[in-house]
Amino acid sequence: MAARGDVCAVLVHAPSLEIQYLSSGAISNQTIFAYNFFIIVGPPDDPANISRASNAVEAFRRIYEAAEKGLTVFISRGDGSGTHVKELQLWNASGFNPSGKPWYRECGCGMTEALIMANEMNGYTLSDVGTFLKLKRDGRIQNLVELYSNSTELINVYSAYLSAKCSGPERDYAFKFIQFLASDEGQKLVESYGVDEYGRRLFYPAKGYEEWLSEVWSKLAGISK
Repeated sequence: MAARGDVCAVLVHAPSLEIQYLSSGAISNQTIFAYNFFIIVGPPDDPANISRASNAVEAFRRIYEAAEKGLTVFISRGDGSGTHVKELQLWNASGFNPSGKPWYRECGCGMTEALIMANEMNGYTLSDVGTFLKLKRDGRIQNLVELYSNSTELINVYSAYLSAKCSGPERDYAFKFIQFLASDEGQKLVESYGVDEYGRRLFYPAKGYEEWLSEVWSKLAGISK
């Protein structure tokens, strides 16, 4: 799910960017409706040994060290997406700056293209669960496996907003859509989405975890409470 600038209901998952648009008044009426977790994927032989990392920051340190030895590469989306923002936060937390390194490949592309590049180059990348599972099911990334995820640094919170550019009936419909996402019916759809197709849920509903998710979102947005 990504932001759409040409619609009234905006669905996003990058709190550090969302807070900027909230502050400027470009979006409003935040509704957290789902969450899941980013995953770090790479070659099955895991040359950076990230599957044994104690946390995501350590996993990124291991990738850096292995890449410096010429053992692997890292594919960055480099597109300003929520996934790219999360990746940059992890590099920053690791204390390493991969920018300009020959093994750090910024593709300026979407998740599908980044995963295919990592698959072809025996490299690592940060991914959302849904795109990875779809490409895996379709046989397009046979050289990639899910190697690391956790519920702390890699949590991925999805929020819906109203765009300030909308008015009239369109805004009313957008508001009703956001209300639906948070309703019991909408939350059941969130919970079941992808289960039949991939054998596992792609999102977790926010219902019952609103306070916790709000705290997580605030932390990711850089707000001190």
